[in-house]
Amino acid sequence: MESDLPKVLHEVGGKPMVSHVIQRAVELGAEKIVSIIGYEHELVKETIANEPTEFALQLEQLGTGHAVLQCASQLSEFDGNVLVLSGDVPLISFSTLQNLLETHNASTTKATLLSAIVEDATGYGRVIRNPQGNLDRIVEHKDANEDELNVNEMNAGIYMFDYKTLFELLPQVGNNNAQGEYYLPDVLSLILERGGKVAIEKTNNITEIQGVNTIQQLRDLDAEFQKI
Repeated sequence: MESDLPKVLHEVGGKPMVSHVIQRAVELGAEKIVSIIGYEHELVKETIANEPTEFALQLEQLGTGHAVLQCASQLSEFDGNVLVLSGDVPLISFSTLQNLLETHNASTTKATLLSAIVEDATGYGRVIRNPQGNLDRIVEHKDANEDELNVNEMNAGIYMFDYKTLFELLPQVGNNNAQGEYYLPDVLSLILERGGKVAIEKTNNITEIQGVNTIQQLRDLDAEFQKI
C-alpha cells in the first residue's frame, strides 16, 4: 500500500475500509462479528474500538485458512452460517451478500462462494468448474497453469460456510502450494471430496468486490464510493 498504516484502516468515504465491511455484516443480521487482525493489531483495535466486533489475533501471516482458524474458540458455541469477508472490500453491498445467503440457504450446500466474470483476473484465484458447471476447485493465481490462467471467473474471496463443516475441515488444510500458505478455498475442495455440495453465487458488479493494494486503487474506490 506504499504506507505503514494497516491496509484496512485506509479510508474510503471518510471512514476505514473495514468499518464499511463490518457495517454490511451488521445489516445482514450477524449474531457475532469477529475481526481477524495481525499487522499493527493494537492500532486496528484502537481505531475501530467502537465497532460491534470482537477480535482474533493472527500472529503469523500463514494464509487465509490459518486466519479464519484463529477465531475458532470465539465461535465454539455457535451453530449456523459463517460469513467470511475481506476487510479491504468496502464497496461490497448488502444486496450481494443477501443473494449469497439466499443461495446458500436454498439447498443443502456446505459452502457458497462469491465469484465474478472479469476481463483480467490477474492476481485472483480462478473458479474452475466441472463439465456440469459446478465447482471443481479454486486455483490461486500463483499455482495456476496456463489453461487455468485463461479462466476469467475469479474468486471474490467472500464465502458462506456451515460452521461445523468449516471448523471440522480447516485443520486438515495443508500448505503444499507456491506460497506455502494455508488457503481457505482448500476447504471447498475437502467438502467436495467428501461428497458435500458447494454453490456459487455470481455477481455482475465487479467494482464492489475489488480489493485494494495500491494508493491509486484506494483513490479509485473512494471515487466509486462517492457515486453511490
